[in-house]
Amino acid sequence: MNLLFDFTVDKETATIYITREFAADIDLVWDAWTKQEILEQWMAPKPYRIKTKVMDFREGGRWLYAMVSPENVAAGWTLAEYIRIQPKTIFTSRNSFTDENGNPITSGFTYSITENIFKAGEEKTTVRVVKKMSSLAELEKFIALGFKEGMAHVMNVLDEYFLNMVPSK
Repeated sequence: MNLLFDFTVDKETATIYITREFAADIDLVWDAWTKQEILEQWMAPKPYRIKTKVMDFREGGRWLYAMVSPENVAAGWTLAEYIRIQPKTIFTSRNSFTDENGNPITSGFTYSITENIFKAGEEKTTVRVVKKMSSLAELEKFIALGFKEGMAHVMNVLDEYFLNMVPSK
């Protein structure tokens, strides 16, 4: 199955738009984006992995996690603060780079607001990510760090996860 991956940058609004299809039903895709034990299997580009310190997926909750190297060194901590959740439809988070306790750090980034929108289809689920950066400068810096390539990679890892979870027809 040929699955859509579209990555568009709107510099005027400092927003990244990602649309990705997955060969899995909405329940499985939603869980992959909202449950710690599944997120940790796909969210970091290999050979890195995700280490969660706190995961509380609810409005007002937060996910504090680090990307960890093969040498077991945290490459940096990220805090996602959940603003709005409509199960199996959308969730919105405020994302920032922090220390291991969730305190903001000076990283050259302030924060972004990310909407993850889910749409069920007959044989696939589409996820639309809308990531609004604080400024054009932060957007350009984020892209320069390889965000597009990293997202493409982790989406392929997620595809592999779904292949292992979805029975063949």
